[in-house]
Amino acid sequence: MDCESAIDRTNCCQQCGACCAYSANWPRFSIEPDDELELIPERFINERMSGMRCQDDRCAALQGEIGVATSCGIYALRPEVCRTCMPGDAECTMARRKFGLPAI
Repeated sequence: MDCESAIDRTNCCQQCGACCAYSANWPRFSIEPDDELELIPERFINERMSGMRCQDDRCAALQGEIGVATSCGIYALRPEVCRTCMPGDAECTMARRKFGLPAI
């Protein structure tokens, strides 16, 4: 698959999901206002209320299989750290490398 165009890069994210399974410390809350955080279903928030709940390193909201087909169960409500990770940036590349996926 060619991930060079903006459309293809979006499709890469939907196939990838590596950034959502890179580290249990990654999906943290940082600058979100309380009213936005209150919209995230409680079952997806960690015990410290500091970020997303994870199973090992994988975010609880991540659905599907890494590198095959993934989606976010709370896409419209996802925290800022999830919104700022962009296809092909340093964080994306690092996460893809962990799963043996090529850089985009």
